[in-house]
Amino acid sequence: MTKIRGEILLVAVLSVCAFVPRLRADTLVVVCKSEFQLALVDPGTEKILMKLPTGKGPHEVAVSPDGRTAYVSNFGRYSVYPAGDTEHDKAGDTITVVDLVGRKVKATFDLGTHTGPHGMVVSHDGKFLWATSETPQAVLELDSATGKILHAWNTNQVRSHMIVVTPDEKKFYVTNTVSGSVSVIDRGTGEVKILATGPGTEGIAISPDGKEVWAASRADAKIEVISTATDSIETSFPSGGKGPKRMAFTPDGAQVWVTNDGSNQATVFDARSRELVANLTLSKAPSGVSISSDGSHAFITNANTNELTFIEVASRKILGVIAIGTDPDGVAWSAR
Repeated sequence: MTKIRGEILLVAVLSVCAFVPRLRADTLVVVCKSEFQLALVDPGTEKILMKLPTGKGPHEVAVSPDGRTAYVSNFGRYSVYPAGDTEHDKAGDTITVVDLVGRKVKATFDLGTHTGPHGMVVSHDGKFLWATSETPQAVLELDSATGKILHAWNTNQVRSHMIVVTPDEKKFYVTNTVSGSVSVIDRGTGEVKILATGPGTEGIAISPDGKEVWAASRADAKIEVISTATDSIETSFPSGGKGPKRMAFTPDGAQVWVTNDGSNQATVFDARSRELVANLTLSKAPSGVSISSDGSHAFITNANTNELTFIEVASRKILGVIAIGTDPDGVAWSAR
């Protein structure tokens, strides 16, 4: 009798489980600048699930904390185009909103007079989207549901590009590529402090504990480390390659991964000692970099070869490379 009851219970449990939807569906999202599409990738199988249309020249993508929504900044400019194309050098003014659950375009936010949207961050509660615009140079606070611009902070610098936010969401750090600086903006007061970093400062990342911001200046191939307590540069050192473009902390804060598109390398630093611990040779022009939420894998786009590279973080072994689309750039991890 006990055996029969056990078998009945097992069947019942299996029956219930058969109708329970997956609670987790990790997806990698990659923008293809010159293809005007967002690629949705299954990181487990390294297969493209589908592609969705964006505006022209999408450069970056940010994912909501619940992993259900992606925001794509349509910067406007792209580098691969047919002869006679007259749109490739025009600034964009929209953000494409993608439903990652339904796998469809949900909305398009019109930014009006703000053009050249680029770096983006979604607030912890998912209610706000912060995005940079290059003209006028600003940080925009948008209602993430409607796209309404709620506030704009001037960066007081030229070509404001990428952005990170402190964990308490009280300060923004914005790289300015032409000015070669980082703007530190107090969200409450609007006060702006300018830190001179280096020529072509572009890539930026903030440590999980919010104590440090790392910024990369491409022209002199250096990394500056900024203390968020004092908003001053603590130290600077070589990026380990040429043309450092993007960077990302591992979730545990132990490492920082940097793409160097001028030398086709990814360099890995010990975040505490700031020592270079690894140097990986990649396909041409490594660009965007993202790390999985469990810290086990890194994903890097390669702009000039139209590829996406999958890397195991612990061994730094390249696991696979796939064709992803024309001129890939921003990449982000979505965990649900």
